[in-house]
Amino acid sequence: MDTASTVLDSAFWITAGSIVLLLVFSGFFSGSETALTAASRGKLRSQADKGSNGAQKALSVTEDSEKLIGSVLLGNNLVNILATSLATALFTRAFGESGVALATLVMTLLVLIFAEVLPKTYAISNAEKAASAVAPVISVLVTVLAPVVGTVRLLVRGVLRLFGVRIDPDSQIMAVREEIAGALQLGHSEGVVEKEDRDRILGALDLSDRFVEEIMLHRSNIQMIDADAEAETILEQCLHSQHTRLPVFRGEQENIIGVVHAKDLFRAMYEQAGGAGADAGRLKSFDICQVAKAPYFVPETTTLDEQMRQFLRMRSHFALVVDEYGALQGLITLEDILEEIVGEITDEFDPAEESAARKTTDGSYLVEGATTIRDLNRATDWNLPDEEANTVAGLVIHEAQMIPVKGQVFSFHGFRFEVTAREGNRVTELKIRPLS
Repeated sequence: MDTASTVLDSAFWITAGSIVLLLVFSGFFSGSETALTAASRGKLRSQADKGSNGAQKALSVTEDSEKLIGSVLLGNNLVNILATSLATALFTRAFGESGVALATLVMTLLVLIFAEVLPKTYAISNAEKAASAVAPVISVLVTVLAPVVGTVRLLVRGVLRLFGVRIDPDSQIMAVREEIAGALQLGHSEGVVEKEDRDRILGALDLSDRFVEEIMLHRSNIQMIDADAEAETILEQCLHSQHTRLPVFRGEQENIIGVVHAKDLFRAMYEQAGGAGADAGRLKSFDICQVAKAPYFVPETTTLDEQMRQFLRMRSHFALVVDEYGALQGLITLEDILEEIVGEITDEFDPAEESAARKTTDGSYLVEGATTIRDLNRATDWNLPDEEANTVAGLVIHEAQMIPVKGQVFSFHGFRFEVTAREGNRVTELKIRPLS
């Protein structure tokens, strides 16, 4: 009886109470770590803008994730080790040498359930709410432990540097776009995000990584006006064109001297012909150069994001693309860039657009060689790479390392490519089928 009373004295209950309190602290640190790392900074920013001080604190604390994790882990390890030490002393006093094993078993279960699984489960389920609640306390902890955490950080970085690993302080900022893209892809695969919504947002994110040469209209397909042509010929060409802006050349098509807008051309011709009582003979002396505006040239390496800004800044919608030697390569419009975000834009004057891929009865797809890989991926939800080539034909030529002939078949990137048509050195049509 004396032994039992000795064991269950005030020191026993104080020690037991201390262990329970330390387990609560451990659960707090574990839940805080999970909440602050799992919380969406976008949602926290939205709550902070609405006046939430806790969300604002959470944003401030999570700016330096390395410092945050170091402080929380330091606090968590301190309370866990102290709790385990007290439990070992308590159980050894009560059960002798076997108390060490018993203390290990009991503390493992208590820490696992009440200090790890339970708080982290709640934190994951209510990440933003929990992060806002714990941020003020964690902010104080980070400030208090800053000297110790700073020393540990230097030691850790020094060890990592010995193995050739360097910490990039901007890695989190650079990963934001990848995080958004990954979330969109995941949301689409789970049926939460519509394909069209995903394509629009990804298209806007990709503008800074893509260049005008990837989407420009090639020079071989540009409709041009000869400055030396008869006025009637110019008028007829503009009336039959699907475009409102046409480049004007003199001598050879490389020599672009201006760009004419159909509205300006028709107005000038109408005035020179004499208005309502028009005299076609007066158009003999018509000079289109008086109507054409100065051409706007851009290098083919300009990013789509920068080119769109230039269009908006200059209040222009039309640019001619040149290479590093100044040779004409194609043209690009503001509409071309917008179509990379919202998809094809057509009006009542545009010819009916065919699908990028026409499905056949055998499950294959007939694709024009000039179709861009990006448009094909959008239409079919494939993931063909577009790093080495812009068009489907370019991809086949790059992979085959040759200009294939009609009937040749290739298999790469999980697809079967069959050349079904070729004109000169151009692959004009292919039949593509997923191998899976």
